[in-house]
Amino acid sequence: MKKKAIPHIHIDTLKTYNDLLGFPKPRNPLFSIQRFEDFPLLPADGPIKLTMDFYQITFKKNCGNKIIYGQSLYDFDEGVLSFFSPKQVVIKEPDQLSNTGFIILIHPEYLRGHALESKIKSYGFFDYAVNEALILSAEEEDFIQNIFIQLEKEFNRAIDHLSQDVILSNLDLLLTYSNRFYTRQFITRKQHYNNLLVKFEALLDELFAESTLAEKGLPNVADIAAAFHLSSRYFSDLIKEHTGRTTQQHIHDKLIDKAKEMLSATDLSVSEIAYQLGFQHSQSFSKLFKAKTDQSPLAFRAGFN
Repeated sequence: MKKKAIPHIHIDTLKTYNDLLGFPKPRNPLFSIQRFEDFPLLPADGPIKLTMDFYQITFKKNCGNKIIYGQSLYDFDEGVLSFFSPKQVVIKEPDQLSNTGFIILIHPEYLRGHALESKIKSYGFFDYAVNEALILSAEEEDFIQNIFIQLEKEFNRAIDHLSQDVILSNLDLLLTYSNRFYTRQFITRKQHYNNLLVKFEALLDELFAESTLAEKGLPNVADIAAAFHLSSRYFSDLIKEHTGRTTQQHIHDKLIDKAKEMLSATDLSVSEIAYQLGFQHSQSFSKLFKAKTDQSPLAFRAGFN
């Protein structure tokens, strides 16, 4: 039996969004903040695939909504913050219970010319999966809620020439503290993540011990993160927070160790070694090796011998 396709809704404007929910015309076509308590329970036969042309920031508490991202199901039973980039695909299950909290929608054009336009792209959590949401402590939850309330008050004021600056300043504050709280989350879950780091090193050892690199190519961040059921960005930020080095740097470290072993213990040519390590072009391998060791592969072999 053919699996039923999930309906896809793409929201490109706030008017489309408000029409879908039965809300009045938006106060601002590029920015919106709404309380989930005001949302209607939309009838739905099953899950809906949603994409939007907006950055989304959701603050949810005491609710029973379930959202699927990739293969992960996340149940918002605690106070959490979630972040979504424009056009990020989210599959939303039908509403079961009323929500408490806020949703902010920001069109990229609203940030044009402001420092936040580039700064927002540096926050990796906008590319995290839903199951990697920021779980807030009670104190953090109160603090974040106050920022949302301040944003709501400013949004509902009569618009003047400083309205956008004040809103963006509060958004900047919200994102700065979210970044701090994510760092805290990495630290408070240190024991769990220490186990993950051990498994990460073991996986790299296993991948570079196999003779399939020529066929499969070099390990990449996305595949390694997927092995741990995490998004690439979350996994990379986690590794960087705990080791001071990126996932790609760890991969390259393991690669160089393996290359040194092959250069010193075999008679394989540089081209053959490059091929066995998953490089299509030996020049790329030689360039990386020299960048990491300050020696060409042949110079390393000659020095070792």
